[in-house]
Amino acid sequence: QYTRVWIPDPDEVWRSAEIIKDYKEGDKSLHLKLEDETLYEYPVDLQGNELPFLRNPDILVGENDLTALSYLHEPAVLHNLKVRFLESNHIYTYCGIVLVAINPYEQLPIYEQDVIYAYSGQNMGDMDPHIFAVAEEAYKQMARDEKNQSIIVSGESGAGKTVSAKYAMRFFATVGGSASETNIEAKVLASSPIMEAIGNAKTTRNDNSSRFGKYIQIGFDKRYHIIGANMRTYLLEKSRVVFQAEDERNYHIFYQLCASASLPEFKDLGLTCAEDFFYASQGGDTSIDGVDDADDFEKTRHAFSLLGVKESHQTTIFRIIAAILHLGNLEIQAERDGDACSVSSEDEHLNNFCSLLGVEHSQMQHWLCHRKLVTTAETYVKNMSVQQVVNARNALAKHIYAQLFNWIVQHINKALHTTVKQHSFIGVLDIYGFETFEVNSFEQFCINYANEKLQQQFNSHVFKLEQEEYMKEGIPWTLIDFYDNQPCIDLIEAKLGILDLLDEECKVPKGTDQNWAQKLYDRHAGSQHFQKPRMSNTSFIVLHFADKVEYQSEGFLEKNRDTVYEEQINILKASKYQMVADLFQDEKDAAPTTSMGKGTSKISVRSARPVIKAANKEHKKTVGHQFRNSLHLLMETLNATTPHYVRCIKPNDEKLAFKFDPKRAVQQLRACGVLETIRISAAGFPSRWSYHDFFNRYRVLMKKRDLSKNDKKQICQTLLEDLIKDPDKFQFGRTKIFFRAGQVAYLEKLRADKFRAATIMIQKTVRGWLQRVKYQRLRQAAIVIQRYTRG
Repeated sequence: QYTRVWIPDPDEVWRSAEIIKDYKEGDKSLHLKLEDETLYEYPVDLQGNELPFLRNPDILVGENDLTALSYLHEPAVLHNLKVRFLESNHIYTYCGIVLVAINPYEQLPIYEQDVIYAYSGQNMGDMDPHIFAVAEEAYKQMARDEKNQSIIVSGESGAGKTVSAKYAMRFFATVGGSASETNIEAKVLASSPIMEAIGNAKTTRNDNSSRFGKYIQIGFDKRYHIIGANMRTYLLEKSRVVFQAEDERNYHIFYQLCASASLPEFKDLGLTCAEDFFYASQGGDTSIDGVDDADDFEKTRHAFSLLGVKESHQTTIFRIIAAILHLGNLEIQAERDGDACSVSSEDEHLNNFCSLLGVEHSQMQHWLCHRKLVTTAETYVKNMSVQQVVNARNALAKHIYAQLFNWIVQHINKALHTTVKQHSFIGVLDIYGFETFEVNSFEQFCINYANEKLQQQFNSHVFKLEQEEYMKEGIPWTLIDFYDNQPCIDLIEAKLGILDLLDEECKVPKGTDQNWAQKLYDRHAGSQHFQKPRMSNTSFIVLHFADKVEYQSEGFLEKNRDTVYEEQINILKASKYQMVADLFQDEKDAAPTTSMGKGTSKISVRSARPVIKAANKEHKKTVGHQFRNSLHLLMETLNATTPHYVRCIKPNDEKLAFKFDPKRAVQQLRACGVLETIRISAAGFPSRWSYHDFFNRYRVLMKKRDLSKNDKKQICQTLLEDLIKDPDKFQFGRTKIFFRAGQVAYLEKLRADKFRAATIMIQKTVRGWLQRVKYQRLRQAAIVIQRYTRG
């Protein structure tokens, strides 16, 4: 009776209730009173013997570390986060080694310089949870353990990942300020506006969504001052360049440039407003509330200058961006028979495209509509239908943009590179979270595959830490089974897995998405992580750790092949602008045999760029293959560092300040592994108290003769053996006492009872004393009066 519990609820996910009648073994239902005083009978499942989750005592609600809760389960976690977020407006909460950050959707005054200095040098538990506390912890451990660190920021689109990563970098730039005046911190921070302009776009979920993943390594010298940085990017969403869904935009840079088209230096770009260009206007509205594109463009240009990108290079970058917009507006006219088509030589957009990129007009006009076919006997030129031409043009636009993106990343890295020997680094990974939409295609598949790998790394790390803690304290470690998603990863990347079969199908001359899907059904029907939807023959379902996702197979082959026609690329290679020509050089072409001296310097600059894909060469690597390789490299790097985790949560889909939607929050907590961490903790001994703290909190329960002993450890042991009869409920470590779930709540109850008894005792005594004093004063007064009366 009077115990408070959590029961499932369709709207709020969990509701609190109080038991009003004692429950006996075998009762069919529990008699509960909800918070709004209504009575409720909760049916108990007798077979599973599942009783509702218990609620934590009030002293623990609002704790800044979820693992301090005595009852560790989903409703407790959700309630604690909600109370902190709505009542105290705390957006950060720890969950063991994870920092949970809820997006407040408004600017909070908690990121100033003085806050950075307040967190610098402090221990993680001493101050309120904060992104700066995690950053400080990483910085401290780097110096103390001489080991490289990583901060892994994840969460779904719009949860605040990029902002968290930016603040972590700002922290390092401030505390690791370099001794020399090379201004390296400013450069590290200046890379953000450039990457946002070329890699971020407005989506339905987020006005400034990063459409690529990035891992930034910040390098430190022996004295732990910043000396440089390096950035790796993952899987830019190229399809956005040529297609945007309803209410979405292309990359910001296109709109920034259009908004500044009237500036004198951009007269010859031939640009007008963004609505006039097909590649910028498919989503409908081309503006974002509260964003001034022209103003942002100034910031982008300023950042380019700060990173030392030459004016001439900047001009060429903007020429290429404008050329892509013109390419999207070409008018392709079908010939009568429908098998051939042409582009008029008068087409102003074609003229602009060719003059901006400095390429041969007649050649471009011809090769946009024809392709070369090479057979063993002869080479002949073939006409293309309108649809083929449109596809080829889109492929070309995507290819140009991707090459430009890589060039800019490379130049940022060059500007941030240092000749000083790097002693150690801290990496910040800001990568797309788990995604599931109405229609999920190749991009979502790659993103979710990356998250599957990160989740596995996270699980095994949490698990390892738990194990080490037990070993350190000398407590026997019983194996807790934890969810290992290796089978799901094997399904995707192992031999004859989904990616393997996709690459195979891409090699088959007449391969189609449909055939590939059929091979998947045949091969993986028995896998526990793979399903075929009942209603479809072209889509397939993968059961990821976070959710099951249905992928539509159409477009997978094309996106994986990523074909561009060689003839079109050759025209661009012959551009009269050196930088444009350089963008499209293959590794092989980069070092002409004649001028060795010049050639070698060229090749060293380009080594970081992936080899440009030639259309009809067999050995070219597919996108899936490249992504798998870069992911393996990333995992190797992460496994060689000490990881710190930040999980960003999006509290509602309307982007409203301090509004908490429990359904959405639970979905994300499940997806990002916070609940899994908690499960691993709860399976063992989740509550841990040092002997000192335990002694101070529960000394009221001790006997007087025990308190006289000097050995606190011994006193605590005697006390616990008295109070908790089941020896499996606690363990004595070297420096801490480990409790199973719910034991601290029980001790709290005993302590409260003891206090209640003591309070009653004190009240009883004090009331008696007060009455006695009052009585004595009355008696004294009576005697005085009597004395005077008797005279």
